[in-house]
Amino acid sequence: MNIAIIPARGGSKRIPGKNIKPFAGKPLIAYSIAAARACGLFDRIIVSTDSPAIAEVATGLGAEAPFLRPAELADDFASTDSVFLHALGWVDTESRVPDYACCIYASAPLLQPEALLRGLALLKEQRATSAFSVTTFPSPVFRALRLDERQRLSMVWPEYHGSRSQDLPEVYHDAGQFYWVDVVKYRSEGRIFSSDAVPVRIPRHLVQDIDTPEDWTRAELMFRCLTPGAG
Repeated sequence: MNIAIIPARGGSKRIPGKNIKPFAGKPLIAYSIAAARACGLFDRIIVSTDSPAIAEVATGLGAEAPFLRPAELADDFASTDSVFLHALGWVDTESRVPDYACCIYASAPLLQPEALLRGLALLKEQRATSAFSVTTFPSPVFRALRLDERQRLSMVWPEYHGSRSQDLPEVYHDAGQFYWVDVVKYRSEGRIFSSDAVPVRIPRHLVQDIDTPEDWTRAELMFRCLTPGAG
């Protein structure tokens, strides 16, 4: 059995009501639920939320919201792992233990069903504990700059000052879309960023984390470019 867990708390501060705020004409969470349904991989799609309003929207979109998350897992300090493990524990007591589970963020409107399919295939092929979405940085991270106490610029890694960008190693960051796990292995290790995690590479034009109003605007612009006729 495969299940999807979509964490969606109600207490977003930088974008109030983020997870069900209209995004290109639909609640933001609708896109994650739609991608999970479209890939055809999941026996259950469960939304983990502390908000009755989010639960109502999620069920109307074809997901389940069978429990309300406890308050201690709904504040700014609750980790994805703690929320994911709590939901898996609930599933254990209610039905049979899933073989594979995927944590899908509610704020991932650019998520493609194909990426979810690819993620599970990689997880199985590599026999890994976890496989999650990553993408490249838009510019060489080793050429990063910072401001000192005098508000003057300096390089974070000055040893790369003379290096050509094409000679620097390619590095990745978490794309903030989804995290597949082998449930037995994941429970043993207790963290998505496992010791043998494998990458599911996503092109940058399909990645936009949404934490701030500026992120939201950029994500909507990207979505409209990628989806002709979108609301």
